[in-house]
Amino acid sequence: MAALRLQALRTRLLEPVDLSIDAGELVFLSGPSGTGKSLLLRAIADLDPNNGEAWCDDRARSSLPAPEWRRRVGLLPAESGWWADSVGAHFPAADGANADPAALLARLGFGPEVLDWEVRRLSTGERQRLSLARLLANEPVVLLLDEATANLDPENRARVEAVIADYRAKRAAAVLWVSHDPEQRERMNGRRLVIRNGRIEAELPARDAAEGGR
Repeated sequence: MAALRLQALRTRLLEPVDLSIDAGELVFLSGPSGTGKSLLLRAIADLDPNNGEAWCDDRARSSLPAPEWRRRVGLLPAESGWWADSVGAHFPAADGANADPAALLARLGFGPEVLDWEVRRLSTGERQRLSLARLLANEPVVLLLDEATANLDPENRARVEAVIADYRAKRAAAVLWVSHDPEQRERMNGRRLVIRNGRIEAELPARDAAEGGR
C-alpha cells in the first residue's frame, strides 16, 4: 500500500489531485511560482482549507486527530516557525530513538552546543537545516518538503540531500519534495511531476520538453 495516497484532494488553485506515493519513494513537484505547490503541501498536512481525502498507509486523515496526522505526515515549510527562544526547546523530549539528536545534528553541520543557541542568532540557512532536524526527530512516515535546500550553499545542500536520502531508505518514508532545481531533481533520481494549468502531470525530460516546444 502507498505510504501517501490522495483522493480528489482539491485546493483553490488545483483541480482534484489523485496521487499515490509508495513507501520509500521520492517524488519531486515543480512548476512556475504561484501555481499552488506550497498550497498543496499545506493542504495535505491539513493546514489550509481543502476538499477530498488523504491516507497515510491505511489511515485516513479524517479518522485521525490533527496533531497525530501532522506527526505522521511531516511538513517542512519554506520558512519554518520558531516559538521558543532556544533551539533545544524545539526538539521533542528525549526518549527512545530520539534520545540523542547529536548524530543527526552533526550530519547537518552542527555540534551539540547548537541546542543552547538562541534562535535569533541563526542565519536563514541554519534555520532551514535545524528545522529539518526538528522534523525528522518526530519520525514521520511521510515527508512534505517545500524547497528544502533553497537557501543553502553547495556543501550544506549536499548534507541535506544525504540526510533525506538516508532517512527515506532506512524508514521507508514517502517523500513529496517541491523543488525548482532541475539539477537536484536529476541528481536524486526521483519521480518528477509538474503543475501545468492547474493539473499535476509527469515532468518531461529536458530534451523531450524542448522538442515539444518547437
